[in-house]
Amino acid sequence: MKVYQELSTLPLFNKAVVTIGTFDGVHLGHKQVIKQLKQTAEDLGGETVIITFHPHPRKVISSVPGDIKLLNTLNEKIALLDAAGIHHLVVVPFNHAFANQTAAEYIKDFLWKNFKPHTIIIGYDHRFGKGREGDYHLMDQYGSSLGFNVKEIPEQILNEIIVSSTRIRESLLNSNVDIANKFLGYNYFFEGTVIEGNKLGRTIGYPTANLQIESEEKLIPGNGVYAVEVQVGSHESGVGSQESGVRRLEGMMNIGVRPTVDGKKRMIEVNIFDFDEDIYTQTLRVRVKHYIRGEVKFNSLGELKEQLLKDKISAKEVLKS
Repeated sequence: MKVYQELSTLPLFNKAVVTIGTFDGVHLGHKQVIKQLKQTAEDLGGETVIITFHPHPRKVISSVPGDIKLLNTLNEKIALLDAAGIHHLVVVPFNHAFANQTAAEYIKDFLWKNFKPHTIIIGYDHRFGKGREGDYHLMDQYGSSLGFNVKEIPEQILNEIIVSSTRIRESLLNSNVDIANKFLGYNYFFEGTVIEGNKLGRTIGYPTANLQIESEEKLIPGNGVYAVEVQVGSHESGVGSQESGVRRLEGMMNIGVRPTVDGKKRMIEVNIFDFDEDIYTQTLRVRVKHYIRGEVKFNSLGELKEQLLKDKISAKEVLKS
């Protein structure tokens, strides 16, 4: 897949079949749209083109932009779309000037001028242009005059996308990763840099990698203990299961304020099973497999240690199955 982040670098596409959206999560609902996109392009002997935006439009035009939590960072989304077999991904810089285009300008000066599409696939409820004045019918009218086809994404699939995105976010925030992973079609993951902690885990036999998440927009699951798979090494090659140079290790993760210790700052700590290496400053990718239990305040570090052994046994059983 070729990725473009500047409109000036776009090539002359061959019978471009285009769809537009945020594709956050690239979940099973999105895969239905991608399937339609790929089938249409194959029938025409054309190329698939997905247009997405960065930063997320709501971050630019929302009254509370900091409130946005995303399932994917831009790099994660690029990797997931690459794995889905798309020919071209165009990441459009979203700003106020772009948002203030009229619907007609959006069609003529953005879509037609830059992509010369053969076919545009959008939902019946797709809105665009300043004040969201443009819709499917206006796109179809301009298609007739400019010479491109407009195909509709079925309402059922659109509803599935909306429901899936909502369910995934709610499920993750409520620690129900089984439901989230079902709708995603893969195990939810995030990346973090290993930073110095207070090394308390070492004193009770459970050393942890403390993670600092670089993206403030990335959605982090709710507090609790989880069974996880940890990838140590380069993640540049994407999201598949066979990345070269990547070690996949098992472990358990705690997200929370550690009430037994201090109960103040929310932290992400990963205990990697049977692992004793210095990985400070390295980036880990954590795949969240299963929720084990909620966060509990114990009366002593001894009680905590006993519970951690039970958690480890539970996590290993889940990961084995």
